[in-house]
Amino acid sequence: MIILMISILTNSCTEFSLLASGASIAGTQNVYVKAYNGVDVLTIMKTEKDIKGHIYDTIKTNRSLKTND
Repeated sequence: MIILMISILTNSCTEFSLLASGASIAGTQNVYVKAYNGVDVLTIMKTEKDIKGHIYDTIKTNRSLKTND
């Protein structure tokens, strides 16, 4: 089941991106860090921006909206 989900999610990935994502996940031993890195890699592949970048942009937008009120 897990292999099927991974193959469905990564069917448009190149071999290099799969290798790079595996190397970044294998660099740590913590399960939570591995999960975050996996989601972050998928986010970067889909939106070309990492999770931290999305959070930064959201905070920046919310602050500018509050200052304009």
